[in-house]
Amino acid sequence: MARLILPLPLLAAMPAAAQGLGVIEGSPDHLRRYTECMNLARAEPLKALPAAEKWHSQGGSLAARHCVATAMFGAGRYLQAAAQFESIARDMGKDRPGLRAELWVQAGQAFMEAGSADKAAEAQSRALELKTDDAELWLDRALSYAAMQLWPRAISDFDRALTLRPNDVELLVLRAAAWRNAGNPVRATEDASRALKIAPDHSEALLERGFAALARGDRGQANSDFNMVLRLVPPGSSASRRAEAGLRGELPTASTPTPPAGPRTDGSKTGGKR
Repeated sequence: MARLILPLPLLAAMPAAAQGLGVIEGSPDHLRRYTECMNLARAEPLKALPAAEKWHSQGGSLAARHCVATAMFGAGRYLQAAAQFESIARDMGKDRPGLRAELWVQAGQAFMEAGSADKAAEAQSRALELKTDDAELWLDRALSYAAMQLWPRAISDFDRALTLRPNDVELLVLRAAAWRNAGNPVRATEDASRALKIAPDHSEALLERGFAALARGDRGQANSDFNMVLRLVPPGSSASRRAEAGLRGELPTASTPTPPAGPRTDGSKTGGKR
């Protein structure tokens, strides 16, 4: 699940660093340098990396290290980036739990990009120890469990996310997909139908209800949903191909549910809801 790593405002604003890391300057110059470094890390990570490493060698401390990690992430060096994010979070000790949670989130993101869902789930668990009231964190770990096809754990985390955002259509569709992959088409139908009451033309919800109906042997309902999808989505799109497969009676193999599109940002929501 690709997400954009943005600057951590609290990091640059900290009056003092975590134990053992020296002083984090709260000066305008320090904040400006951090912001510029992060902007370059997102736009030109290969160019930003040596600059961030040089800044760190000059005493840039946590802010420079975070920029180094972000540049590594942008350059596709995901495991190294994850290790950096984890290291910063650990080195902060018990200071700034909200900031440490976000660093663990970013470590999880990097591990997922590296294809290490197990390590991503571990990092996300550390984030959840610090911040249990964020639906997006529960979603993140649910998707990591889904990538490992640990469906009961994924469903449990989707449950927690939906407790916090009970009418979130995307979460309902993702849990429906998890129920389908877990071999429970009845529960998948319930979630997909609930999503469709909120958003009647939601193509992914229609697909999930269609595949659940197909698994239950209800070809009439399944074909109705698949045909509706074909009327809603562009020909040749991924959704249209899935609907056409459904009309042929083909059930999808177990796979990781597709998260809603949108970057992960500090304080924002995936798919425009964060």
